[in-house]
Amino acid sequence: MTPALHSSIRQRLQDSDPGVRRVAVIDLPYTDEEDDTTPLLIEALADSSPPVRLEAAKALEGIEDLEALNALVPLLKDSDADVRVAVAYTLAELKEPASAAPILPYLLDADPGVKAAALHAVRALRVEAAFEPAMQALTDADTAVRREAVGVLGYLKRPQAIAALTQVAAHDVEPEVRRVAVGALGYAGESTAVSVHPALSRALVDTAWQVREEAATTFAKTRSALGVPDLIRAMADEYWQVRVKAARSLGKLKAAAAVQVLAEATAHAVSNLRKEAVIALGEIGDTRGIAPLERALKDSDPDVRKLAKLALTSIQMQGNPGGVA
Repeated sequence: MTPALHSSIRQRLQDSDPGVRRVAVIDLPYTDEEDDTTPLLIEALADSSPPVRLEAAKALEGIEDLEALNALVPLLKDSDADVRVAVAYTLAELKEPASAAPILPYLLDADPGVKAAALHAVRALRVEAAFEPAMQALTDADTAVRREAVGVLGYLKRPQAIAALTQVAAHDVEPEVRRVAVGALGYAGESTAVSVHPALSRALVDTAWQVREEAATTFAKTRSALGVPDLIRAMADEYWQVRVKAARSLGKLKAAAAVQVLAEATAHAVSNLRKEAVIALGEIGDTRGIAPLERALKDSDPDVRKLAKLALTSIQMQGNPGGVA
């Protein structure tokens, strides 16, 4: 950064108008080299105006600098909730193991806003020391805290959390928390599919369609055929979004038992569902899928026609009558 430009930016950062300071912070990453701008952004983290601090925290995302890290962590307790969120996201993006130690104490903070921000910040770091605080946070009164705690446990992928996550998936009062918990169960895999199957089965009839949609996706992640009957029933869900994910999972599981419902879905009014049904029939490889796929070659949507052609080729190449029953 040239001396003149540096002087101009610093002058704007010290302006009495917080709006001017905020815009100066936004402009900083586009002025010159990171080494020149990072110290100014760190200074801006101490600005008296929350919007200025927020923009400084956002601008530091992706900058791997120990000094920046040390300046960001205390802002997990910022008086402004938006600033805390911005700091949490920036810390999460750093993905630096060194950032874990200073964040961990905030996981037990009495302020739910601080706790939620800290949980989010530490999630992608996969720090084992975050396991117990996250488990405790599953019963927190604050929705955001519970949601972020589920996220931490999903990233850690420890079998010890499965029972607790199934309870959250089934009983949390907030649909969004149930949805995230259902998604987190995807790491259970075949070895524990029996224990998570009841939870996923319940989730497929949850009152919130978003939870049902997540369950339809998660069944395939467990790589177990136990969910095939549930997914076939989900192909009759009143929300096509749930049917789309059910069709996708049935294809990934190579569920030959689903050929009939998938064939019917190739004629659905929603083209996204027709596409997924066509893809699934190709993945399953059952020759009973040939007739509906040939009909799909005349679909009004060119993407459906293209996918049907690819699916037919896939069945021909597989050369066998079916997949998982």
